[in-house]
Amino acid sequence: MRTVTVTGQGEARVAPDSAVVRVSAVHRAPGVAEALAGADSAADQIATTARPFTTPERIGSTSLQIWRDHDTTNRPSGFQARHSLVVRCPDIEAAGGLLTALADAVGDRLEIEGVSLEVADQSVAVVAAREAAYADAVDRATHLAGLAGAQLGDVQDVVEGGGGGSPVARVAKAMSDSASFQPGETSIGSSVTVTFQLR
Repeated sequence: MRTVTVTGQGEARVAPDSAVVRVSAVHRAPGVAEALAGADSAADQIATTARPFTTPERIGSTSLQIWRDHDTTNRPSGFQARHSLVVRCPDIEAAGGLLTALADAVGDRLEIEGVSLEVADQSVAVVAAREAAYADAVDRATHLAGLAGAQLGDVQDVVEGGGGGSPVARVAKAMSDSASFQPGETSIGSSVTVTFQLR
């Protein structure tokens, strides 16, 4: 039995509707305990400030680091502590308001590591991308069958993700000084590998 195997690629575009804000509370002090206490205090202020913009379970610590600081001549000059957190906002507008509120509340102890704009529910886009990938596979196989002087027969095998990896969202990242965001579009990709009988 003759067969042809092809990999189809599909894509669906959708506007991001949520945001992930990554920030750190940073404090420098002469001693370890003071640096840690200062960073923890700032982290508590971050969490308190973030609560009006999201739900408590979407606010979490990701890491805590303490290291010795050095001056410009490389001599020890105290300690620095960093308490990193991630805040998941249900909408993009909330993320902009959150950043402004954090800057006002935490001040110079705040470091903004980044903001990722995401699609909260990708299920509809994933289905659309998968359907587009399958249609692309049929088109490719039909063309190859014609080149071989044959016609496309029944499907023998279907594998999702062959050749192009699992469906993946290429998430846009953006931040401006005014803490406002332009979401643009996110691309959700899918690939399927299909084997057809030739007749």
